[in-house]
Amino acid sequence: MFTHPEIWSFASNWYRYLDVHAPLDSFRPLLTDDVQLVFPEATVTGFEGYSSWYNNVINIFFDEQHTLRIADITNQADDSCDVHVVVNWHASIWNAPEARSTRLMMDADQTWEIKRNSNGQPVVSKYIVNYMTYEPGSCKL
Repeated sequence: MFTHPEIWSFASNWYRYLDVHAPLDSFRPLLTDDVQLVFPEATVTGFEGYSSWYNNVINIFFDEQHTLRIADITNQADDSCDVHVVVNWHASIWNAPEARSTRLMMDADQTWEIKRNSNGQPVVSKYIVNYMTYEPGSCKL
């Protein structure tokens, strides 16, 4: 069984890695081999799919700040759980040759499926961005 503190810690760590643009291999132990990730702009599978997506987005967004608002277990089985996640995300985007960057500010509502790996650690097996709610003054994706 998963606990709320365990899931909160796992999700917080995930977003900390995104904020600092952690080396790609930092994410490998956090994902199942057959992970499916559904983003607004793409659906990817496996670590190879995640790698392509990650390498693209770290070259688009900077000054990122993710603030975890919700990480609630909504359904739990012996070896997996579904988690409702809401994260507030702020990031800057610069589109050459514009003179200034723009600021993205939103809440992203997500559904994660978490399992345990062979060492008993949580790993993401499914990650779905359900929708985004933009803050006033935010640019749009």
